[in-house]
Amino acid sequence: MNPYFTVNDSEHFTFYRIPKLLFTDEIYQTVSTDAKMLYGLLLDRLSLSEKNDWKDEHGRVYQYFTIHQAQELLHFGHEKVCRLFAELDAADLIERRRQGQGKANRIYLKEFTQKSDYRNSRSPGIGRK
Repeated sequence: MNPYFTVNDSEHFTFYRIPKLLFTDEIYQTVSTDAKMLYGLLLDRLSLSEKNDWKDEHGRVYQYFTIHQAQELLHFGHEKVCRLFAELDAADLIERRRQGQGKANRIYLKEFTQKSDYRNSRSPGIGRK
């Protein structure tokens, strides 16, 4: 058995996608790598929210992703996960809305490209003002 990946081997796996812009744009330089990973997890779940038709009266898609779920996926403690959510909130990448009565918060993902002059994450330089 070959211990190295060969052509098309990556097609056999599922991947989380994290936008390159979160690593390359100055506006996100202060956001920790762990918070960027959490944002990638939230992006991954966005299609599930769309499939479930979880949208508000304005057509904005939201999701439910509890601190406990994030802890299980990221293997971080409660306090750290709370800090990561707060970091994404402070970076204006998410908005959390309380539901009350012990219900999970609604989490709205915000467009990361609107805060930057970068418009095409696949081709650096294209779409810059």
